[in-house]
Amino acid sequence: MERRKFVKKAAALSAVALAPAWLGAINRHRFLQDKIQVGVIGCKGMGWSDTSSLLKMADVDLVGICDVDRNVIDQRLADYSKVRGNKPKTYGDYRELLNDKSIDAVVIGTPDHWHCKIMVDAVKAGKHVYVEKPVANSIEEANIMVKAAAKYGKAVQCGQWQRSGPHYKQAMDILWSGVLGDIRLVKVWAYQGWMKPIAVKPDGPAPDGVDYKMWLGPAPTRAFNPNRFHFNFRWFWDYAGGLMTDWGVHEIDIALWGMKAIAPKSVIASGGKFAYPDDASETPDTLQTVFQYDGFNMLWEHATGIDSGPYGRTEGIAFIGNNGTLVVNREGFEVLVEKIGLNYSSRGDNKMEKIETVLKPKEVNYLDLHTKNFIEAIKKNDPKILNTPIDKGSLAAINAQMGNIAYRTGTKVDWDMSNQQFKNNEAANKMLNASYNNGWEIPTI
Repeated sequence: MERRKFVKKAAALSAVALAPAWLGAINRHRFLQDKIQVGVIGCKGMGWSDTSSLLKMADVDLVGICDVDRNVIDQRLADYSKVRGNKPKTYGDYRELLNDKSIDAVVIGTPDHWHCKIMVDAVKAGKHVYVEKPVANSIEEANIMVKAAAKYGKAVQCGQWQRSGPHYKQAMDILWSGVLGDIRLVKVWAYQGWMKPIAVKPDGPAPDGVDYKMWLGPAPTRAFNPNRFHFNFRWFWDYAGGLMTDWGVHEIDIALWGMKAIAPKSVIASGGKFAYPDDASETPDTLQTVFQYDGFNMLWEHATGIDSGPYGRTEGIAFIGNNGTLVVNREGFEVLVEKIGLNYSSRGDNKMEKIETVLKPKEVNYLDLHTKNFIEAIKKNDPKILNTPIDKGSLAAINAQMGNIAYRTGTKVDWDMSNQQFKNNEAANKMLNASYNNGWEIPTI
């Protein structure tokens, strides 16, 4: 009963954090400094979503748009003309945008294989950075990005916006209170029913207006294929890491945050292309990965073409403790408490009982809260107030990369924290590092 009282009290006390007034307080807050001038690099998908969120703030102006696809630039100029009056400069090469000294901050929405190089060049150029998830396409790159942010002292916010969500913070307070008891297992998952087979298509010429050589950048040289281009690049190892690093970093980020964990002791993975074995993608459509940490395990799993994930949710995180389970996702959270002292063998009751449910308010946009937090850190010149700074946000990418390395090598990988490498596993250690091609060199700090 005491546990029930605690959870209900916690939910009541934090209701203010979920109310529209919470967002209103941020909107009413005004800084004394001038407007923040922003440029966006890679604006087909989330890069433009992030930029659109920033533009909801009157003290932010968009002055530069960069993309290797001129068709996308034209589309975004048309979109922008509907919300603001100025006409941003346009660029095909991100380095030209970074040379504009009037730009205070940049949004990086390119494919994953570009994140590290552009982010490091941006902070060297004196820009603050909002970088989409996953922050990097290798563990080496993630570590370089952390060092670069620390050296140049710029605010670098990762696109893992769930950390800015009030109901996620409320769930963490319940978790950290100890009311659930010792957490023995964290389940993390993404079941994506909307994902259908990617039909095999032949190579061919890049579309008019596309600088394909620049799009490839440090990735291996290949003939253009539409399956490897906009959006679907996620399912090819040259540019990304599949669902593990796409959806996975969002969910793994919350798991690591909740458990205050940094790196696993070991990882083992099993899966494959079981749903669509003959489609064009390379990354697995079905995967189970077990991460062993001190005192608990984390189980990541994903599946395409299926929506019925654990606890009836397509995505989420479940912290399973001796006294109860906290299940949280983008819709809200609930606490399931173990019943004590009943004879289940004779009664057949479910041992779990839902005692509290908190739903995300529909009127609060968590991405908007995340971009507001980014601008606040810039204006206060204080990266420490970021909700997902690069040194924290990179951990999810690093752990996800370890899961992919375990899958791709087909081995159990044991992590040597002190030496920052895998133990007695040459194949796995080769995958720690990035491979840059076409004359591009991995950034140095």
